[in-house]
Amino acid sequence: MKITTAYMIDDNSMDSESKVEDKLKEGLNKLQAKFEIMSTIKVGETVSRDIKTKAIWAVLFSCLIMFVFIFIRFKKWQYGLGAVVALFHDVLVVLSCYTIFDGLLPFSLEIDQQFIAAILTVMSYSMTDTVVVFDRIREYLTEKNKLDVVGEEKNNVINYALNATLSRTILTSLTIFFVLLSIFIFGGETIKGFSFALLIGIVIGTYSSICIATPIVIDFDRKKPLEVK
Repeated sequence: MKITTAYMIDDNSMDSESKVEDKLKEGLNKLQAKFEIMSTIKVGETVSRDIKTKAIWAVLFSCLIMFVFIFIRFKKWQYGLGAVVALFHDVLVVLSCYTIFDGLLPFSLEIDQQFIAAILTVMSYSMTDTVVVFDRIREYLTEKNKLDVVGEEKNNVINYALNATLSRTILTSLTIFFVLLSIFIFGGETIKGFSFALLIGIVIGTYSSICIATPIVIDFDRKKPLEVK
């Protein structure tokens, strides 16, 4: 039996690596198993600070790229602002759940590379869902006369567009949610934290596309009259 890596979280003493090795040897000797410790890794403050810094920059850079993409696609900065605020909302909620449930759930909720990957995945899904909602809103605004809502105001048309895309959004989210739930239940311990973040992100991402991004677009664009092309 070979053990390639060993991690210790709470002990910051100089001999923490030797303590880990002693505990491993003590446990494996009871099993009378042949083993060889190939290497040990101690994650100190510098490494954890570097991971945190890279995570922050990855999220900020992703938000910037998303804002530019939405601005170019919809030709209005209000749409870009709504999408970016929704992304920040999703990240903060997932991070809050990690902080609240850390130590309460029977699996690890460490903020590591897997967590960063989960956050970026959640952001990608949330942005895709937001773009679909925005596309339907733009379609209903430009095709307003064909939908027999000529006398309604702009927010009423947007509300009508949200209702039209609601069933599609919920069904898509439920499909992905059930797949992630299966991975979370039947997957190994090493991916439970990752799948847990995705489960929360799917729910929050669906909510934010409708209840965060769209209201921001309405609030910042309310003074402009409805344009029918």
